[in-house]
Amino acid sequence: MRRTSEETKAVILTAARERFAADGYERATIRAIASDAGIDPSMVMRYYGNKDGLFAAAADVDLGLPDLTAIPREEVGRTLVAHFLDRWEGDEGMMILLRTGVTNESAAERMRGIFAAQLGPLVARLGSDPAQAALRAGLTATQILGMALCRYVLCLPPVVAMSRKEIVDWLGPTVQRYLAE
Repeated sequence: MRRTSEETKAVILTAARERFAADGYERATIRAIASDAGIDPSMVMRYYGNKDGLFAAAADVDLGLPDLTAIPREEVGRTLVAHFLDRWEGDEGMMILLRTGVTNESAAERMRGIFAAQLGPLVARLGSDPAQAALRAGLTATQILGMALCRYVLCLPPVVAMSRKEIVDWLGPTVQRYLAE
């Protein structure tokens, strides 16, 4: 059975996401990704140009942030923490950025850009002082990224053992302070 170009690109992206998430940017290779996808490496190069282009496509992440203006103000921190738990557990693109962002400057820059472009405006809409929006978004990211790093990458036993509710209960008030106070 012959695949369309769109199907081939989708197979490549799936294999790339899995490989980047498992191996990180540096250790993932075009050959390994092509092998995982069951195609010739030249096809990866044809569609994505190089490893950087493939990584950019594989790590294209929309945080899918909820409209927090529709949430009672005292619940925005808990709502955002719960949202990010869903995102970390359901999106390989998020894991790719997290794993590779700590060792690769391009991935770190991509993560910074995503959080600034998507979280920054949301925080600006919530805060009482627009001049502090970038700072508040940055502090919110410290909690979200730190939790994800400790739970999903470093697998710190006490953090891994926490239930979803416990994480929301512990982190929600801290994120609340950054977002709405």
